[in-house]
Amino acid sequence: MDQERTRRFEALARPHMAAAYNLALWMTRNAADAEDVMQEAFLRAFRFFDGYRGGDARAWLLQIVRNASLSWLKAKRTRSAEEADLAAFAALPDAAWESARERGDDPAELTASWAEAQQLRGAVAALPVDYREVLIQREFEGLSYRQIAQVIDAPIGTVMSRLSRARDQLAASVRALQSTAP
Repeated sequence: MDQERTRRFEALARPHMAAAYNLALWMTRNAADAEDVMQEAFLRAFRFFDGYRGGDARAWLLQIVRNASLSWLKAKRTRSAEEADLAAFAALPDAAWESARERGDDPAELTASWAEAQQLRGAVAALPVDYREVLIQREFEGLSYRQIAQVIDAPIGTVMSRLSRARDQLAASVRALQSTAP
C-alpha cells in the first residue's frame, strides 16, 4: 500500500519538480534555501497526499511550495540576510550564458548579454514577494491566471492586479538601469 502511494505521488509530483524548485528559488533568492524549502514542501505534499482530490497537480504542488517558502521567509529572514541574498542571487550565472560560453561564442557579446541578464534577474528579485511570485508563475512557468489564483489562494482580479504592478515596477527598474548605463 505504501509503495503504491509513493509511486502515485512520485508520478504526480516529478513532472513539476523544476517549476517547484524555480518558484522556491525565486521566493528565497538562495539555492541552498530553495533546496530546504523544496524538501519541506515535498514532505508536506507527501504527508497530505491522501487529501489530494485530483485537479491541477501543478497548481496544487506550487501552492504547497509557495506556502513553505512564505513560512520559511517569515521564520528565517532578517533584513541584512535578505539584502545579501538579493545581491548573490542577481550575480548567479545564467544557464544560457554558460552554455554559450562553452560553445565558444564571442566573449564580449557574452559579457554584455550576461550583464543584462544579471540586471534583469536583480530587478525581478528586488520585487516585493507578492509581485515576484505572480510574475515568476506567469512569465517563467506559464501558469494561467486561474492556476496562479489557485496557487496563491486569491481571486483572479488580485492576480491580474499584482501581475500588472509587477510588470510596471520591473519596467521602471529596467528603464532606470538603462538610463544610468554608460
